[in-house]
Amino acid sequence: KDHVMDVAILGASPKTERYSYKASMLLQEYGHRALPVNPYHHSVAGQACVSSLGAFAAGSVDTVTVYMREALLAPHLPELLDLKPRRVIFNPGSEAPALEKVLRETGIECVDACTLVMLRSGSF
Repeated sequence: KDHVMDVAILGASPKTERYSYKASMLLQEYGHRALPVNPYHHSVAGQACVSSLGAFAAGSVDTVTVYMREALLAPHLPELLDLKPRRVIFNPGSEAPALEKVLRETGIECVDACTLVMLRSGSF
């Protein structure tokens, strides 16, 4: 569990009160690479944003942590499948059972959990 992970933060926000921002900060604090994904912002928590998951090469991201509700997430499913992350974390409010089923069928681990809690409890 101690290896450095490349973690894409889907729905990352530069607003410091948002959980996605807090996750960006905490991931870095724990030594991981935070990769914010949001087409509307230039950077989050000191890291440059990319506009979509399509900016990453397949297999280059270990974990995608999701901070958007299901309706907004659905259009990203093809890119998520192409990216082939090892794991997708659905943070509270972003649960998407139908999408999770599709991801699981392709061998991607899906977790309904809070990234902040996982990091702090050592279960990340």
